Amino acid sequence: MNWPNTISLFRISLAPLLLVALLVRMPMSDLIAAALFIFASATDGVDGYLARRLKQVTRFGKLIDPVADKLLIAAALLALVQLGRLPAWVALVIIGRELAITGLRSVAAAEGLVIPASAWGKAKTVFQIAGIAGIILAGSRLLHGFYWLTPLAWAVMWVAVVLTIYSGMEYVYRYWRSARAEGA
Repeated sequence: MNWPNTISLFRISLAPLLLVALLVRMPMSDLIAAALFIFASATDGVDGYLARRLKQVTRFGKLIDPVADKLLIAAALLALVQLGRLPAWVALVIIGRELAITGLRSVAAAEGLVIPASAWGKAKTVFQIAGIAGIILAGSRLLHGFYWLTPLAWAVMWVAVVLTIYSGMEYVYRYWRSARAEGA
């Protein structure tokens, strides 16, 4: 076990705490949930940086890191749907894309193909995190005076949905192109 993998496992352990903070109504719960979500999301960059910097990239890390990311995003989305703050179709699009692309990357790997993360996929992640954090914060009773927060959070979430769809289509295209090149 190394530091990057420990951080990924720690991020997984934060998902249930995020759910509690979102679903159990108490003073400042939305602020606590937003802080947990933002902190946990930031650890994704930290574990990747440390793995490369310390030369501790492992098979386990390559598996657990994306699982931790998807679990955190899915937990937040499902809780927001449960709270009535997010339409279920938005969560379905995002979670469905993540599962489909994870499956596609597994198929590609089994065929000896590598489909690396793209700039669009990374932008999608940034907008998903910002949109989710914004929607969580917009639900805070303490921030109700910030009327601009809700429309801004939704604008960011709409960009996240568009990028989610686009980057998913891009992965499919890149897989198809790689598979054709290999078969040629």
